[in-house]
Amino acid sequence: MSQGNGSGEKKRPQAPLGYGRDQSGGKGRLEERESAGIGFTLDGQEVAARDGETIWQVAQRRGIDIPHLCYSPEPGYRPDGNCRACMVEVEGERVLAASCIRKPTAGMKVRTASERAKTSRKLVFELLIADQPEREHSPDPISKFWSWADRIEIDASRFPARETPAADRSHPAMAVNLDACIACNLCVRACREVQVNDVIGMAGRGFSEKIVFDFDDPMGRSTCVACGECVQACPTGALMPATLVDERNMRVGVADRTVESVCPYCGVGCQLTYHVRNDKLLYVSGRNGPANENRLCVKGRFGFDYIDHPHRLKVPLTRKEGVQKRADDSVDPANPWTHFREATWEEALDRAAAGLKQIRDRDGHRALAGFGSAKGSNEEAYLFQKLVRTGFGNNNVDHCTRLCHASSVAALMETIGSAAVTATFAQCANADVIVVIGANPTENHPVAATYFKNAAKRGAILIVMDPRGQALKRHATHMLQAKPGTDVAMLNGILNVIVAEGLYDKQYVQAHTDGFAAFAEHISDFTPEEMAPICGIPAEVLRNVARTYARAKSAIIFWGMGVSQHVHGTDNARCLIALALMCGQIGRPGTGLHPLRGQNNVQGASDAGLIPMFFPDYKAVDDAAIREKFENAWGQKLDPQRGLTVVEIMNAVHADEIKGMYILGENPAMSDPDLNHAREALAHLEHLVVQDLFLTETAFHADVVLPASAWPEKDGTVTNTNRQVQMGRRALPLPGEAKVDWWITQEIARRMGLKWNYSHPSEIYTEMAALMPSLANISWDRIFRESAVIYPSDAPDRPGHDIVFGDRFPTQDGRGKLVPAHITPPDELPDPQYPMVLSTGRQLEHWHTGAMTRRASTLDALEPGPVANLSRGEIAKLGISPGDRIRVSTRRGSIELYARQDDAIPDGVVFIPFAYVEAAANLLTNPALDPFGKIPEFKFCAARVERIGAVREAAE
Repeated sequence: MSQGNGSGEKKRPQAPLGYGRDQSGGKGRLEERESAGIGFTLDGQEVAARDGETIWQVAQRRGIDIPHLCYSPEPGYRPDGNCRACMVEVEGERVLAASCIRKPTAGMKVRTASERAKTSRKLVFELLIADQPEREHSPDPISKFWSWADRIEIDASRFPARETPAADRSHPAMAVNLDACIACNLCVRACREVQVNDVIGMAGRGFSEKIVFDFDDPMGRSTCVACGECVQACPTGALMPATLVDERNMRVGVADRTVESVCPYCGVGCQLTYHVRNDKLLYVSGRNGPANENRLCVKGRFGFDYIDHPHRLKVPLTRKEGVQKRADDSVDPANPWTHFREATWEEALDRAAAGLKQIRDRDGHRALAGFGSAKGSNEEAYLFQKLVRTGFGNNNVDHCTRLCHASSVAALMETIGSAAVTATFAQCANADVIVVIGANPTENHPVAATYFKNAAKRGAILIVMDPRGQALKRHATHMLQAKPGTDVAMLNGILNVIVAEGLYDKQYVQAHTDGFAAFAEHISDFTPEEMAPICGIPAEVLRNVARTYARAKSAIIFWGMGVSQHVHGTDNARCLIALALMCGQIGRPGTGLHPLRGQNNVQGASDAGLIPMFFPDYKAVDDAAIREKFENAWGQKLDPQRGLTVVEIMNAVHADEIKGMYILGENPAMSDPDLNHAREALAHLEHLVVQDLFLTETAFHADVVLPASAWPEKDGTVTNTNRQVQMGRRALPLPGEAKVDWWITQEIARRMGLKWNYSHPSEIYTEMAALMPSLANISWDRIFRESAVIYPSDAPDRPGHDIVFGDRFPTQDGRGKLVPAHITPPDELPDPQYPMVLSTGRQLEHWHTGAMTRRASTLDALEPGPVANLSRGEIAKLGISPGDRIRVSTRRGSIELYARQDDAIPDGVVFIPFAYVEAAANLLTNPALDPFGKIPEFKFCAARVERIGAVREAAE
């Protein structure tokens, strides 16, 4: 991969501050830079301030500690100077200066520990202590506040205490103890400026001043999204994780060790720290990783107690003799003994492998298939696909990428020769224009969304395109709520303007693209006036957006599954790629193409070859030269035929072509479209092995169930949506007899005749990296040492590239290909019988099929049951009220759930999250596939909504 500025002159983007090795030449250069700064005296020493540094920052850099409460040196926090704990004395000045906001000037003489300064600080702390609860009754007696009080040697106050508000325990995740609040407003900055959620504010004046949520609502009834940024920022314990305080609001646990790792939920890849006591997880805090800079969302901060849920599998299970499989069968995960019995590991592994081996030997190598997991590590994904290809003898291996961004991958491979993002989402800091289309990042990628909101606050133009309204809408300059399923019409209308008005980058198109003439001829018919009635966006709005994007100095496009989960998903992505290519908005800072990856390791699992048409690093299985390379590495002949995808595998089961499956960490009985069809396939299998944390809906149909490891219980790498390969570290012991996943896969492989002998994930990674040029110069030891390394990297001691493809693309001729897209309607349109459009997706609080998050107590308390989101108009039309029970039906089935009023939903649409087994949305969805990516059309099918009662049980 190469990079540059797209104009012939190569220009390497700088690595983000704090990530990657310093290229300045070492200490001598550092001193040179200091000497060129602002010279002043600090505690008698001549020092130099760098550009923009405050006195506090210079002191900290030189190892001088100055007390601070309202200031946080973490990324994203500006100094405020209101607590006055950081006062220093400046020679010749009448008053002390707040070091967190005061910048040095040439010749200034500063004393950080003069008697004046120390006396002032002591008085500040004494005044603050007066309003604090007694330390032994404090919500956090080891808080930053009390730690500084100890160092200053203040533990009591002469001053009277003020009356403080009562504790607020209305929120499941966080405890509010305003008797410990010092009104430093760090929580306000955390909420309004870092996460940009705008929930916390200050109200009142003088002694009545206090922190409020929205309009002084209880926290649990406010619009708080429970990111917990305020908790991590609070210096006193006024805001605490609810699990760390008892009913008296006193702290109940202190960690005895910490472990640095990465979040196992979405593709953002937030780094975090586990705080552990007696081998139990107490709480989680955000860490300064390249993708999150300490930020977390509600799942990453409060969603980990699933690991200790009573449903957790702790011993191997085998199906009882005589217990038949049924598609509609249901097993109580708390009582699996109705269908299964406990087995030893030896028995379970023997039975698992024997059943697979028998089918392979009897019916041929293509009679088996495997689903791996994007929830596991790169090493587990690599090992799983290697087992399918060498042990099963075919390429019938897939995972959830088929259900999220398969069409994006198809379009990216076709046009620019790479399936990974061309720039990280941090590049929106350098963008003039940001396009977010078919994505709801505030719910699905909450931490990435904070960077979009940060960019909008600094003045970037944010263009949001989605049939559903969303939280980003209030930050957007343009909100294009097109009719569902009309993305190609909308995007072709924009492309038409760019070509017709000559707004494309002629130099870039000539130097770096192929097929422009044919594309321009094709797009000429799609005028905004022709497209407006189809997509519902006025022609002038399409023209305005086209001009805004094309004229931007730097513009970047982000998209989600609202683009990809259609029968025309590949065409949608082709349009977006053409938009970037024609305008030269790729390969430079602030530009690029970024499909926001869903699962924590869907990028890494795909890179590692967990897909049916590619070996690791997207090398085609039907290319003889490539296949020979892998045959030499793995020591056997490999199947030259492309394998089947997720939905195709289920169809092949129904056709008796596939008779056995090994499913690791996937739950197709909840995630596949048309679940009745999928569950019938699972029940029809002759032999099914399931490896998971819980007895999932898929495991109901298993012959053997193997207890697996949760993310905090193992070591391994994952690759996030930014191409950052990150290290996950084991923090907790495995429960019962559960085993790490790579070990289980290896044991099955051995029993199927493969001579594997890995002893640690590092050995698997080393083998994998040797076969993947994308991981060149990125060793296990380097990732372990640095925690995150972005690929590609030019050398073992050089940071990787945030931005790629500045000079050429990894295609045969080095050019990006412009591929025209035609308007294709959704497979199933509304009609009088099914007059509405059903769209499905995720919620902020719940992940994918809910196997983990619905067993996380805080997350389940926040969203305890299934809901269908409807517009105010549809609720009125149906004659129902929010909270009434309704039935939603499609041609494939019906479910019953509760109506929720959602003003972001347009009339004629019903949106249902698919995490709830009691109202599984995928019982309704259409299995029609995109012809290129083979992805089902989860985002559109015809539906009917009916009232079935008026029981008010769902939150309005």
